[in-house]
Amino acid sequence: MNKRSKETLFFQILRLGTYVTVSTVVALLAYLVYMGSDMLSFSFVTSFPREGMTAGGIYPTVVGTLYLMALVLLLSLPLGVAAAVYLSEYAGERESSLVRIIRIATANLAGVPSIVYGLLGLGLFVLFLGFGFSLLSASLTLSLLTLPVIITASVEALKTVPHSYREAALALGATKWQTTKRVVFPHALPGILTASIIGLSRAAGETAPIMMTGVAYFLSGLPQSVIDQFMALPFHIFALSTQSPNPDLTRPIQFGAVLVLLLLVLSMNLVAILLRTYYRRRLS
Repeated sequence: MNKRSKETLFFQILRLGTYVTVSTVVALLAYLVYMGSDMLSFSFVTSFPREGMTAGGIYPTVVGTLYLMALVLLLSLPLGVAAAVYLSEYAGERESSLVRIIRIATANLAGVPSIVYGLLGLGLFVLFLGFGFSLLSASLTLSLLTLPVIITASVEALKTVPHSYREAALALGATKWQTTKRVVFPHALPGILTASIIGLSRAAGETAPIMMTGVAYFLSGLPQSVIDQFMALPFHIFALSTQSPNPDLTRPIQFGAVLVLLLLVLSMNLVAILLRTYYRRRLS
């Protein structure tokens, strides 16, 4: 077999793998839509569970998930972007041993299983700091999970800004901070926003961290403060699938909740795409 034949065979294998992967995802999505579309309605999303969660809707789980994502965004985005700016713009030229350790730790933490963050949140926020099983403990735990993703992706977005932009701004008399704020950061903003929202999308589907830090199986109302427990879509799906006394009876609700969670994550990714497109057009 000559080199041309080997190359053709290799690309055929890659193409086959791509087709299998895409077909599997499409089939899975089609199955979820088929099973959950009958439950998807306005009343299903805006009503409370009834009859031991065997009937009714998922309103408290949707609200709890949105509360959780809002807190994670407020906690993780400023810290993650600030750390990325420091690592990219201020620690790059004279990188110390501490900075190298931070870079390695950030890259490694991005791949740590979520259950580890759940145990960390249980020990640190719930027990040691005394926040208890609450929305605050869960959001802080998910913020730790999201931070490495935001930092790593934001650093890469900042690196895509041409170095000539920095040199031009400095040559015109701008300070380092002015260059970073008015030249570098605006050009890196589309990538930063995209990476941050994708990181939040991942956090929206996590079950183990919130299960150990603040989510409840059932609540008759909505959380009134950050120190209250809450309901969330990922754990609601898990609970209906594994802890319901009659899983067959709750199966339509399970698929409906999965479809709502999927639509929520896809909506967050759509927002990321729209923001990236908007800022790229604005900069161009």
